[in-house]
Amino acid sequence: MTARGRTAAGRAPGPRAVEIRNAALVLFAERGYAATTMADIGEAVVMRGPSLYKHVGSKQELLTQIMTGTMDDLLRNHRAAVAGCEDVVERLRRAAEAHVRYHARHRLEAFVGTREIRSPEEPHRAEVLQRRAAMPVRAVLAVAPLASALDGPRAHALLEVPLDEGAPHERRGPRRQRISRWSWSG
Repeated sequence: MTARGRTAAGRAPGPRAVEIRNAALVLFAERGYAATTMADIGEAVVMRGPSLYKHVGSKQELLTQIMTGTMDDLLRNHRAAVAGCEDVVERLRRAAEAHVRYHARHRLEAFVGTREIRSPEEPHRAEVLQRRAAMPVRAVLAVAPLASALDGPRAHALLEVPLDEGAPHERRGPRRQRISRWSWSG
């Protein structure tokens, strides 16, 4: 199964591959990616570790599929929530609600996607980071119409929050301070 949820032959994954992915998700959430082995995943689905490779390519591929699938689902839900809505305040409310609802309903995926962002190795790492980098840009484009309904400082904060969320934690300092100052100052 590829990171996009398809088999190498381009078919949708079978039920066994989906079962393996779900077991990996639970184990990655409970133990962490590094502490989970293919043997652990095999044990969870009552299959010997080496037999897993008939259904999935690697542990890295499983992690990548979970992470990119989560990002794709989150964006799809966001687009559906704001589709056809022209009112800027309602659009923001719907976007925020879709985001919170997704994380509440898919807490394991959200948790693994956030905690394991440094775990993918090449070539999977590039795909995950590319998707992650694209998410804030898409979020900015989605909320950009809201900026006209807000005053200057709040508009800047609104547009920078998604960009800040995509930045590595060690580089958040100055932007995080600006966002806080712009959004909460009188």
